[in-house]
Amino acid sequence: MIRLLTAETPQTKGDMNLLAEDNSLKISLISLHGLIRAKDPPLGFDSDTGGQIKYVLELARELAAQPQVREVELLTRQIIDPRLDEQYAQLEEPLCENAKIVRIPFGPKRYLKKESLWPYLEMFIDQTLIHFRRHGLPNIIHGHYADAGLAGAHLAQLLHVPFIFTGHSLGRVKRQRLSLGKASPESLERKYKFTQRIEAEEIALETASMVVTSTNQEIQQQYELYDHYQPERMEVIPPGVDLTEFSPLDADWEPPAFAKKIDCFLRDPDKPMILAMARPDERKNLEMLVDVYGQSEELQEIANLVLVMGTRTDMNELPKSQRHVIHNVLHKIDLYDLYGRVAYPKMHTPTDVPDLYRLAVSTHGVFVNPALTEPFGLTLLEAGATGLPIVATNDGGPRDIIANCNNGLLIDPMDGKGIEKSLLRVLTEPEQWQQWSEAGIAGTRQHYAWNNHAHRYLRDLNDILENSPTPALQQTSKRRLPEFDRIIITDLDNTLTGDPEGLAEFNDMIREHDHIGFGIATGRRLDSALQMIEELNLPQPDLIDTDAGTQLHYGQNLTPDRSWRQQIGFAWKPDEIRELLDTLPGFHLQDETHQSEYKISYEIDPENSPSVTEVHKALRGAGLRAKVVLSLGMYLDIIPVRGGSDLSMRHLLWKWGFSPDNVLVAGDSGNDAGMLLGRTLGVVVGNYSPELEEIRNRPRVYFAQAEHARGILEGIHYYQFLDNIVIPNDRIES
Repeated sequence: MIRLLTAETPQTKGDMNLLAEDNSLKISLISLHGLIRAKDPPLGFDSDTGGQIKYVLELARELAAQPQVREVELLTRQIIDPRLDEQYAQLEEPLCENAKIVRIPFGPKRYLKKESLWPYLEMFIDQTLIHFRRHGLPNIIHGHYADAGLAGAHLAQLLHVPFIFTGHSLGRVKRQRLSLGKASPESLERKYKFTQRIEAEEIALETASMVVTSTNQEIQQQYELYDHYQPERMEVIPPGVDLTEFSPLDADWEPPAFAKKIDCFLRDPDKPMILAMARPDERKNLEMLVDVYGQSEELQEIANLVLVMGTRTDMNELPKSQRHVIHNVLHKIDLYDLYGRVAYPKMHTPTDVPDLYRLAVSTHGVFVNPALTEPFGLTLLEAGATGLPIVATNDGGPRDIIANCNNGLLIDPMDGKGIEKSLLRVLTEPEQWQQWSEAGIAGTRQHYAWNNHAHRYLRDLNDILENSPTPALQQTSKRRLPEFDRIIITDLDNTLTGDPEGLAEFNDMIREHDHIGFGIATGRRLDSALQMIEELNLPQPDLIDTDAGTQLHYGQNLTPDRSWRQQIGFAWKPDEIRELLDTLPGFHLQDETHQSEYKISYEIDPENSPSVTEVHKALRGAGLRAKVVLSLGMYLDIIPVRGGSDLSMRHLLWKWGFSPDNVLVAGDSGNDAGMLLGRTLGVVVGNYSPELEEIRNRPRVYFAQAEHARGILEGIHYYQFLDNIVIPNDRIES
């Protein structure tokens, strides 16, 4: 029963590694969380809808305007939620000429905070592969934040497309900062999923050809905390500011209608304005700012304080952390009796923001950012571009911005007297105010125009593409489709084996249904797998995935997959890996029958050996790129970064144009975890090993009660795989 095409069409040389000539580049940006739309995204809606959203939208628009760029697509998540605008359900939305937002459906339909997206990233990857197959591969994939960093890295590894990563904020830094507070490490882990986030960032850093950062401090003090810190791959390309939107006052400017929403709070609205604009987050340090103002009679005498803290219709509907900050701010306003001197409007739109800065300029006011930490601070650029002097925390982005633009003062965010002194200086020295105002207008245009960002980005992208081989999967050859419409792929040891009667029933089922293909995925070597297939009297597999997802062969002639062979050896240094790991405590190299070209196999003593995380750390510390796969708690395989059952599975589905909805995969151990996740229909047999427990309750993963081959049969029945397929566990609400 050999029904899969066994010959490959040779690859032809593509144009993926062309330089950025006119109209030649397609760029895929990925930003998964928050609310993204082309017009008036609700910045400040929550902690996920802030500066990163603005950044990726403006980056997409500017890149699309460059003559080298044919198309920019911003991939994000489709959201169908009655509480939100129907726009977020549209699969595509034009952003500007040559750029669009593409919304990929994955996970629950409703809006989710970013910490709840982790279980669904494999589904995003599979859905995006379908999108790329329909619309063509990009020249570059650029992931923003850890979630898109992990997804983008896996897509890049699979498709052999260069990858760029921008972290925006980093898990190790946030965990370090929050650990200084009252919360326990366990509660922080439950809330922020730091373990998953940090490992995702490590994988993104390991995969990226370039890491785009905003400041040198970000490289030296934040990325340096990571095992895969490689400063030579990091480029400081500061974000830009939309200089057409954030422009200075002109002769025709008039106060906007929004000014009335502020004036209604104030006794004397003509006083200079101390403007702060940030979502209500403890890190933004707004309570300290109210303390400084409330304790300074001089500041109250000469200026009003205006706090723009996101948007809210009903404070009780805000997240608890945001309610807490706003409650404390209002309490301090009452405590210091600041009524008539402090404004805190509850609603504004993105179109109000430029005029809000200009309104502050018209009063000869100041913009203040007292955040405890500030990776960059786009609001500082916006204020500077309109001519509003700034006072900002002496951290990260503000250091670079004020060094480049010379348009304000740096402060210690914990030094109330220092903040007061700096604000008073800006407000009481008119000549200096004018110098800072003019310097901000000139400096933002010289250093922070989006056009500058795009030029540097494309220059570095040219260098990457010059040195990148043509992706093996760029050309989709015309192949005869398989004669079956669905396929079952299963592990051998402990999945098919262990129940002879169940295995015989499984074999009969495969032989009796010609419309079902059959594949084997195993950690065994090819020769060992073939021997067991014969011993078990299995049907001839249509495909065999061996050596822990590093070797692919098709049909009776065992035709090797050439495009898979082209990619698998990337960054693989087996001799150096063995030199590092052979001497580790509790590590025992398995005999030669378990070793292969792209797999190093150990048996470990869990009591004495380092953990998988520690092995990863050791490899990364030695500059070695590899995957670590633990099975049955004692068998540890080291394979190339472009290997593994997850990538091999998606490779063959991409190559043959096969829908993952028609693929049932079954396994019992950690070796199988990669292929069990995503849009394929997963079955975990009842005798599974403990490492698979972590994927319980993931969508499209069914845990059978029956063991061995009978567990596979139970899964086949669960999905009605022999007839009209159903997927009862398609969406697992979290």
